[in-house]
Formats: sequence, structure tokens, C-alpha cells
Amino acid sequence: MIKYNEKQVNLGYFPDGTLLMKELVPEGTTKVTITWLYENNEELMALWFLTKHLQSKGVADISLKLPYIPNARQDRVKKEEDVFTLKYFSEMINSLGFSKVTVLDPHSYVSEALINHVDIQSPKPYVEKVLKELKEKHSDDILMFYPDEGAMKRYSAMFDGPYAFGIKKRDWATGEIRGLEVSGQKELVEGSTILIVDDICSRGGTFYHSAKALKELGAGKIYLYISHCENTILEGEILKDDFIERVYTTNSIFTKNNEKVEVFNYE
Repeated sequence: MIKYNEKQVNLGYFPDGTLLMKELVPEGTTKVTITWLYENNEELMALWFLTKHLQSKGVADISLKLPYIPNARQDRVKKEEDVFTLKYFSEMINSLGFSKVTVLDPHSYVSEALINHVDIQSPKPYVEKVLKELKEKHSDDILMFYPDEGAMKRYSAMFDGPYAFGIKKRDWATGEIRGLEVSGQKELVEGSTILIVDDICSRGGTFYHSAKALKELGAGKIYLYISHCENTILEGEILKDDFIERVYTTNSIFTKNNEKVEVFNYE
């Protein structure tokens, strides 16, 4: 979904399937904010057309809100045949000359380095909403859990209090997660209400193994916050078992409905 000054841009099509767009730019408009809540790659072309249209009408100050960064997972190349899509995506965004590009909880520091005029938006306000809700449900303190050392480094400084974190056991030949070991203040897990925090979720394998390991240590209720939740979470085990009570996310990329998923509107 693309919004121009909070108004959704309607994408039409010619008979050949190419985009048909109509956007009236009021005379005298000099400043515009475009919001892109990613759904598909075609929206990149629509963003290009819209931005060029605005510039042709004399709009000089255009900022982009891009909470989820497409191609962020391809943040490095390891083999000769690997295409560095994040780099080339960033070059396309940079070529449009946005005055500011606001992103939420980016998956990689590489994204921050590649995108010009980037403004990093912290997930802290969303996590604090979750913590407030959980503290109203449970009288005890909430123990934070970060699924790997990367997440621990990103988030532990945001929140006061004890935490534990995971060390993944991975099959490096296939990339499949075989299990997870709990580290940190693991002695606090037993009986505690736990909030798992991370940036992105696909099918939820990391969080399934996290919750399973925490339950084996005697954890009480377990909840999950992820800034960017792909629709493929509906295909994984995480919503089908009883390990995790509820998943909290934003609408940066998630477009589906599920009774176990609570979605915050991106602000």
C-alpha cells in the first residue's frame, strides 16, 4: 500500500497490465510525505512514478516513510552468483532524492549504510504498548527474551531489567534451526511471564524453538513482539501450538487476520 499525505494511492491498470495512475497535486504544494507499507514489488514502480510525478509538479521536499525495507535479507553476497538486491534497491530509492527516508527497526545495519538520509525509528513505543498490556494482565514483572545475540545487542539497552537470550543450534548446510539454548539470566525463566522481542518473522521457526526451550525451563505465559511479520507466519507452527499466547506486530508488512495476532497501525 502506498499513501500520499495519508491518502491511499489507487493503482489502476491498462489492458496490457501496466500501471494506470492519476494523482492531482494541488497548486502550490511544496512538501509531501509518501508512506509505503510493502505488499509487493510492483509498488516500487508505482513509488517511482508517483515521486517523479510530484517532482514534475514542482514538489521539492518529498520524504518517504518505509517502515519495512524490501530486500533487507539480501544484505550481503557470499557467492559469485548472488545478486546484491538490497544494494540495488537502495540505489533506486536514493536516485529519487528523498529529503528523508524513515525506517522502522531495520533488519540490518547494512540497510542503514546504503540508504541516504535514513531516519531510524525505534520499535520501543510499540514494545512499551505490549508491556503495558501484559502488566495489566499479569501482576508479576515481565522477563524479556531475545532469540539470538544480535537481537540481544539491539534491544537490551532499550529496556531496563533482567533478560535472557538464545543461542541457535543451526544446520549450516541447510540453514535450518535445529534447536535453541537459553543463556543469560536463565534462572529467572521458571514461572515468569516472558515477552520475546525481535525485528522480523517469516514462518516463525526461531520463535517456535525459543518458546519450546523456555517452556522446558518452566516459563509461564509467553508472548511475542516482532516489528515486521510476514504473512507466511500463518503457515508455520508458531500459531498452531500453545507455546505462545499472542503475537504482536505492526502493519508494516502483515496484511492478514488471525485471532492470535494483534496488529498496531504504523505511526
